[in-house]
Amino acid sequence: MIENSFELEGIEPADFYGIRNAKLDLIKKYCPNLSLVARGNLLKAKGEANQVKDFSLKFQLLIEHFYRFNTLSDETIHQIMMNDPENQESTVINSTDVLLFGNGGKPIKARTANQKKLVDSCADHDLMFAIGPAGTGKTYTAIALAVKLLKNREIKRIILSRPAVEAGENLGFLPGDLKEKIDPYLQPLYDALLDMIPAKKLEEFLKDGIIQIAPLAFMRGRTLSNAFVILDEAQNTTVPQLKMFLTRMGLNTKYVVTGDVTQIDLPKRQQSGLIDALKILKGIEGIATIYFDQSDIVRHRLVKDIVIAYDRYERLQEDESGNRR
Repeated sequence: MIENSFELEGIEPADFYGIRNAKLDLIKKYCPNLSLVARGNLLKAKGEANQVKDFSLKFQLLIEHFYRFNTLSDETIHQIMMNDPENQESTVINSTDVLLFGNGGKPIKARTANQKKLVDSCADHDLMFAIGPAGTGKTYTAIALAVKLLKNREIKRIILSRPAVEAGENLGFLPGDLKEKIDPYLQPLYDALLDMIPAKKLEEFLKDGIIQIAPLAFMRGRTLSNAFVILDEAQNTTVPQLKMFLTRMGLNTKYVVTGDVTQIDLPKRQQSGLIDALKILKGIEGIATIYFDQSDIVRHRLVKDIVIAYDRYERLQEDESGNRR
């Protein structure tokens, strides 16, 4: 008799074992001659050496499947536990469109033509600008690309940043210490990550620095290598800030810069670094610019109508202003 232990590293036991250990009970049915005891993140298997070895290979496949798809169905348990572990891979849903599987096994993929352009551009470009109105999935798609590359071990870390500038607000007026002041600006990035990575695993990634979320000012003086770096809301950077950010790029690094040039919250006399960069860097090989529009909006159906209405209103205002002159 031998005993082997397994740790569910970065996995919430309730998610893996199911409600009231229903999935663990199902696993036990496939190996009735083994003693399986789960305590928190640790599972111990005890039995004959050959049976423990066979179970170890299969259980590892179950863990790998969960890491990849963030879910574990009864059908997957059946397929893995019933087959020869040395001649099988974790059950895979073959889809070239799927970037990764989010929490609960939700397939995350490009949903519009321009989101697909951003995904395709990642293969051949190290710097990408994604420009367009709110709700078009620019940032969400970029984060999905980053998580995919991290899971595939093509990069070592993800770095997400935003300028701490918002309409009508100032960091100094917000309560709390620096982290508490900054977090509201970075919350949309946390929300996207929580869609794709289990909360416990994300907490570990953040603690270990594998995923870093920081305001733009924290990028100064760094060289960002072996990373996927996303700058969100870049329309609110100044010209020197965006130049500083772009020149942080190190080896084996992908950059995605997202922004909406119609929603600039900088003081009126300050030029947006994003608008300048699009002009200055135009035509440089290795840089891709993808323009999103109303057809890419994937939020509530009213968002598209709201964006169109505001665009129409702003054009009318510009026409009236020109006529008065």
